Amino acid sequence: MKKFEEIIEYARERAGAEGPKKIAVAVAQDEDVLKAVKEAVNENICVPVLVGDREKITDICGEIQFDISDIEIIDEKDGTEACRKAVSLVSSKKADIVMKGLIDTSIILKAVLDKEIGLRTGNVLSHAAVFSVDTYHKFFIVTDAAMSIAPDADEKRQIIENSVVLSRALGAEIPKVTVICAKEKVNPKMQATLDAQELVQMQQDGRISGCIVEGPYALDNAISREARSE
Repeated sequence: MKKFEEIIEYARERAGAEGPKKIAVAVAQDEDVLKAVKEAVNENICVPVLVGDREKITDICGEIQFDISDIEIIDEKDGTEACRKAVSLVSSKKADIVMKGLIDTSIILKAVLDKEIGLRTGNVLSHAAVFSVDTYHKFFIVTDAAMSIAPDADEKRQIIENSVVLSRALGAEIPKVTVICAKEKVNPKMQATLDAQELVQMQQDGRISGCIVEGPYALDNAISREARSE
């Protein structure tokens, strides 16, 4: 897959074969969030559960002409509790995906990481952003650009493993992973380049599998053959 339209088509096909996924939307009273949910419902790729202020959700849905007469709403005006209830739906297998609504990231992450009702997997929890650029021939994923402040080499290994799962879901059988650094050569004074060297070795000796790891590279070298050849 190379375009977001292909992801939507793939999700539509999967939903047709397996049924749509159930999405628990935490603090759902947000126009942009509800517009996205409306589009997904219209594409028949999800069944939402809207957790939040029922009155505000209903008002917004009326404004955007989103028929929610057959959609479950869990009325919870407190944002923290709405996050906990949405996450609990996923951890108890009553929903498949949790979606962030009108709430600070730190609050929903606290629920996600909760030892009792959270969604811990054993790996470091990491952020990934998927980009589709008209001038580039395929998707590329940037990770972790939002959560891990100063990961060590082993935490970076776990971040790579998380991104490989995502890449495969997007159709990449053997994803190519580039470890981005400020310098393109290993420098003992720059820990990031030493980590890159170690991550490459981890992939070569099997501690990281299912992908190809290269680095250290600067961003232009990672995405441009012309830059690498200069």
